[in-house]
Amino acid sequence: MTPYRTALVTGASRGIGAAIARKLRGLGLAVHAVGRDAAKLQALCAETGCIPLVADVTDTEAVLRSLGDAEIDVLVNNAGAVPAVAPLHRQSAAELDAAVDVNLRAPLHLMRGLLPGMVARGRGHVINIGSTAGAAVFAGTGPYAAAKAGLSMAGRVARYDLAGSGVRLTEIVPGRVQTEVYLGAYGGDAARLHDSMYAHHRALQPEDVAEAVATALCLPDHANISVLEVVPTDQAVGGYVYTKRD
Repeated sequence: MTPYRTALVTGASRGIGAAIARKLRGLGLAVHAVGRDAAKLQALCAETGCIPLVADVTDTEAVLRSLGDAEIDVLVNNAGAVPAVAPLHRQSAAELDAAVDVNLRAPLHLMRGLLPGMVARGRGHVINIGSTAGAAVFAGTGPYAAAKAGLSMAGRVARYDLAGSGVRLTEIVPGRVQTEVYLGAYGGDAARLHDSMYAHHRALQPEDVAEAVATALCLPDHANISVLEVVPTDQAVGGYVYTKRD
């Protein structure tokens, strides 16, 4: 069992974040679930007993204020966005900024805000949900890939800074997961997204990523998974090669 008591999970109203929130509640943690979709967040919280926090994760000061005096042991930086899949020179300034704000700036600010309490208590765990796009080439994802690569490097530095503090940091690196993270890049067309990315390939499910998070949290406190890559059996990440279903 995990030694932790209270978690903050971003992007919790759907997909990977909702699966992680459910998993952590099953492990007995109190979970503050952050998301923008109030209806889906309320439904999740009614189902699981999570504490809803309706907010845009990029407004990190509002998120931190909403926690009040809660002592967060586990920070799961899961919220992600792929505003566009196109060459960098064809992306708008707003799309570029959104990719960096959600995938890099917000996680770093939440770490900055919550790590002091973890260090003071000598107990804590940061889980950053990365992406194989942060290390392998996936055409058209320049800002997203750069943000995920930056978060990965920030985590590597943080492990040095946190060594001996009792606070652990794990990066979970999923391959293709069947979620709505690319929905914005497909103009909100869920059917086209499914046909393009999931209909012909066996993808990970959000629950697979949640299991990886639980594995890291449940290790004895002298052990830490620094980086854990979880990919579909049919995916070869280095060149983004997938085998198709028959």
